[in-house]
Amino acid sequence: MKNFKTFILMGVMTFLMLFIGNLIGGRQGVYFAFIFAGITNFISYWYSDKIVLSMYGARAVKENTNLYKLVERLVRKADLPMPKVYIIDSPQPNAFATGRNPKHAAVAVTTGILEILDDNELSGVIGHELGHVNNMDILIGTVAATFAGAISFLASIAKWGAIFGSSRDDEDRNPLALILVSIFAPIAAMLVQMAISRTREYKADEFGAKLSGDPLYLANALKKLELGVRRNPMDANPATENMFIVSPLAGDKMANLFSTHPSTQDRIERLYEMARK
Repeated sequence: MKNFKTFILMGVMTFLMLFIGNLIGGRQGVYFAFIFAGITNFISYWYSDKIVLSMYGARAVKENTNLYKLVERLVRKADLPMPKVYIIDSPQPNAFATGRNPKHAAVAVTTGILEILDDNELSGVIGHELGHVNNMDILIGTVAATFAGAISFLASIAKWGAIFGSSRDDEDRNPLALILVSIFAPIAAMLVQMAISRTREYKADEFGAKLSGDPLYLANALKKLELGVRRNPMDANPATENMFIVSPLAGDKMANLFSTHPSTQDRIERLYEMARK
């Protein structure tokens, strides 16, 4: 079922890319977009995790570190395969998981998160990320991020095509349509990300709360992360926003309007409700 959802996502994003290709260059544009979509599908399934980790300069964590041992302990408790563990040199406190399945998963945290969270709070965050691994969210999230970036690239081509003209042979090419596509195509891709991401965050929160042993561990961590993200902006690619435990663009008011994440306060309240029960 999880893979079926991923293939549906790939299909929707591919259709959107073909639509943009048709507007940019007619039949030739569709051919180009089809090839581009095929390459994107292949890369997003097999290599998108490596691309994202490389994008943020993630480096592997050694087995004798406290972080690795903490992840190892939670993995055993969750009965999951041990993921690769990475650290990202960034003052912004954040974390994400990626990979195509639990056997090929990776968990990455920033140096900033290690500085402000205690072990209990960090276990809540790692538990949340392992929730994404357990629920097979990591493939869907990474594929969505890869396609969002590809669609933004095509939208940029549409914008320049409207300004300088395109290769479309027919004479009824509408520059206004190209401009509208360049504006709304990335928004459409973002809306797809929002639709698949927000409910996933609640489920991962619940998994992390149970795995760490106390919902308040994750609740307290989210409080610190929300404040830390605002104080330490990250030069993050908007296409990868949905992958992080807290939106790395939280300081951007326009980004908040289209955030792939539910309200952090709402997530915290749900965790408090779990603790009361």
